[in-house]
Amino acid sequence: MPVIGTFKPDKDGYAGTIRTLTLNAKVRIVANDHKHAAGAPDFRVLAGLSEIGAAWRKTAEDQSSYLSVRLDDPSLPAPIRAALIEKTEDGVLRLLWRREKRETASAPRHGTSTEEMKSQVGDRP
Repeated sequence: MPVIGTFKPDKDGYAGTIRTLTLNAKVRIVANDHKHAAGAPDFRVLAGLSEIGAAWRKTAEDQSSYLSVRLDDPSLPAPIRAALIEKTEDGVLRLLWRREKRETASAPRHGTSTEEMKSQVGDRP
């Protein structure tokens, strides 16, 4: 998984930078002080004063802790899902990006099946 960001712990959570081909931002991941529901994020992801995502604390199979991060911005074609790995030997936490699994070729795309598309087109040549 490609590293798209590096962070260090700070007093409110984590501070660092996210860099991709289209994104280069100083980012803070801060504790969500307004968490009132069970599914609410544990952290808010901020670029300046703008909230660009959220993060949930998770536990991996080996019992190590990480943050499941979701970033979104109007300039992105789709939300970015990533994991902030908290266990490091050098003290630098890495944000690892992963692409969502794509639908299989046999699955309908965008909610329209092949049969539905054929019926909409009709018998046109």
